[in-house]
Amino acid sequence: MHIDAVPNREARPTYLLRESFREGDRVRKRTLANLSALLDEQIAAIRRVLRGEELCAPASLFEVVASRPHGHVQAVSVAMQRLGIERLLAARPARERGLVLAMIAARIVAPHTKLATMRGWHTTTLAEDFDVADADEDDLYAAMDWLLAHQDTIQKKLAVRHLAEGGLVLYDLSSSYFEGSTCPLAKLGHSRDGRKGMLQVNYGLLTDARGCPVAVSVYEGNVADSQTLMPEVRRLRESFGIKHLVMVGDRGMICQKAVEEMREEGGIDWITALKSASIRTLVEQGHLQLGLFDERNLVELESPDYPGERLIACRNPELAKLRAHKREDLLAATERNLEKIKARVAAGRLAGRDAIGLSVGKVINQYKVAKHFELTIDEDRFSYARDQRRIAEEAALDGIYLIRTSVSAERMDAPDCVRNYKALAQVERAFRCLKTIDLKVRPIHHRTADRVRAHILLCMLAYYVEWHLREAWRELMFADTDQQAKAASHMLDDGTPAHSFESLLEDLSTVVRNTCRTPQAGEDAPTFEILTVPTAKQRCALDLIDQIRA
Repeated sequence: MHIDAVPNREARPTYLLRESFREGDRVRKRTLANLSALLDEQIAAIRRVLRGEELCAPASLFEVVASRPHGHVQAVSVAMQRLGIERLLAARPARERGLVLAMIAARIVAPHTKLATMRGWHTTTLAEDFDVADADEDDLYAAMDWLLAHQDTIQKKLAVRHLAEGGLVLYDLSSSYFEGSTCPLAKLGHSRDGRKGMLQVNYGLLTDARGCPVAVSVYEGNVADSQTLMPEVRRLRESFGIKHLVMVGDRGMICQKAVEEMREEGGIDWITALKSASIRTLVEQGHLQLGLFDERNLVELESPDYPGERLIACRNPELAKLRAHKREDLLAATERNLEKIKARVAAGRLAGRDAIGLSVGKVINQYKVAKHFELTIDEDRFSYARDQRRIAEEAALDGIYLIRTSVSAERMDAPDCVRNYKALAQVERAFRCLKTIDLKVRPIHHRTADRVRAHILLCMLAYYVEWHLREAWRELMFADTDQQAKAASHMLDDGTPAHSFESLLEDLSTVVRNTCRTPQAGEDAPTFEILTVPTAKQRCALDLIDQIRA
């Protein structure tokens, strides 16, 4: 008996079980069964039986004694090798360097506290691949101290890689709340996490024009944005050796005092934006004519208040619509609250100028629109009305923002100035990645200032690796803002679902390393390892990492 495969045009062949027999001098075939309904593996097994081979169950050949997620660890490890993170940390091998490498990888794969990290990395192939299986919590803290001692050298190497003489440097400051009260850096300040009343630390991030991180600094939680700018400028010049640069910072960072200090330093240009009050002043002085936006959305102007600087006014119609809609929502929400107070006063449940004023004061600026209302408060009467004049004045500036720069038009035209200022969004993305689901720099649990600094430096280095992974995986992810259709549909061009960074790592983690041995051979028996086969999407993600360049 044998199995014949009968071609079936473009469909799967028809598999027939046949036997041969003689009829006189001729050999004929008789079909015994149609095997087409069987799986290919079953048909192959029948063929082996017909050839006289002995079959055995897979479980009798080997057993799996351990199974650990591996694909996401492999992706991060290869990316770190492509980026030369080992050489970045130190030229010579050291136990602390290996531990820091493992902590950077763990921060990307599964961010936790140091104790939880040590416990968790044994559940994947990370501890084995980075040779840190025997490390304990004290080893990790010692490695953090080692890392902090190498911070200046590490950041100088990053500056050489990514910053150029006369190029752009993006800078912004953020904060993260703090668990505990013993760290001298932990102070009450302006919370960007919405955690009022909690101690926090501030940290400033320097990046190149693309948003690739280069250096991080940690400050006390009550330090203002503008106070951190000049120390960073001087570090760029004195430590990193960049004598001429263009600093890009937001309107709260590069204030007038900072501009004057940078002008005195020499060799430093800046790109920032003006606050709404300053824009309104330019309109009132006649330097900025709103009618010009009827013809174009980009207007360059000058003002004696900003000598030696260029002012570039921009109008975004979509942003104007968004702000008008938001203002109307906030006004309506405030009116609903005021209407409740008005009803209480009319019903006699609330009386007296002071009592009414106290109740109104609690709600009038809840949504930051108190300036848009006119209030009348008497002993037994309360009324309110919108201040249409002030609302109209604010509405006239909807969607308008004004770039302020010292860079000459010969070096950078107006559209490029605007684009370079908008690049600050890349630093904001870095802070989102550092703080939230990706790296989870917060909450900070360390009790000493140096450990806090080491923790934030570790997170920055992890983001450095993540940033390059994101760039390599751009075609597989929907988060790239330059592909609006993909971002809206969450689908790739091939019709498969697009990924976020987190979901792609999670998908890669299903590539598993299995440790196997001969069944019932005992715990001392030799073992061997088998990786599960990556899917086409996983193979693509792993191949794309080869494009990463340091």
